[in-house]
Amino acid sequence: MSPIVAPSAAAKQAEQLKQDGNNYFQKNRFGAAIDAYTEAITLCPNVPIYWTNRALCHRKRNEWTRVEEDCREAIQLDHTSVKALDLGRGANPKSYMVEEIWQELAKAKYLEWEHESSRRTWELKKLKETCESALKERHGHDSSQIEGFIDRSTSLLKQLDALGRVFRKAAEDDTPTEVPDYLCCKITLDIFRDPVITPNGVTYERAVILDHLEKVGKFDPVTREPLKPFQLVPNLAIKEAVHAFLDKHGWAYRMG
Repeated sequence: MSPIVAPSAAAKQAEQLKQDGNNYFQKNRFGAAIDAYTEAITLCPNVPIYWTNRALCHRKRNEWTRVEEDCREAIQLDHTSVKALDLGRGANPKSYMVEEIWQELAKAKYLEWEHESSRRTWELKKLKETCESALKERHGHDSSQIEGFIDRSTSLLKQLDALGRVFRKAAEDDTPTEVPDYLCCKITLDIFRDPVITPNGVTYERAVILDHLEKVGKFDPVTREPLKPFQLVPNLAIKEAVHAFLDKHGWAYRMG
């Protein structure tokens, strides 16, 4: 009978196996890397990076079903990770897998924002009420002196109005508005997930423009210039801008 491995020892062994897998991966020994990551998963199945690392090996071997399985496991363990989504791209960017993983990620991120937004809203409300009470209390004390009562009333209204503006400004990030046009695909009008740019400088969602080129014609739908799939280049600047916007405005995940 095999001896029981203590949790700390198992975690240490799993990390060593991950490192072994990384070394194999760098040498393009993907089969050996998969074996190492699989052993790490067996020891510590709740560590997302073991699943995504193995998914990357499967992607290198074009084993898309296994990529999907590992990405789903990673998403279940870490709803905030975008690595599993990115791994679904590549040779098959129009795969239903990419769309489904994005939807799972977006739902989890939106629910996370909704929870945190409710907490922040409640805290701001209580703080605003406390500040208003303090101002009114101070005004009540000052107004006991008859002289200058009207001036003090006007001052209180101005202070309350200024206080309201401060708290409205503080709540802006949690107030759903419109996603800026430059962060949205010109065809779907949805926020970008995997933006690519054409030689003419127009940015589209990768799966959408590929679908257009396949079903409609080999031309840019905006400029009408000839366009082929190999001419599409990832727009990393827009992708980073989208990530930054979503980090600050979690409500936009629902719109995506």
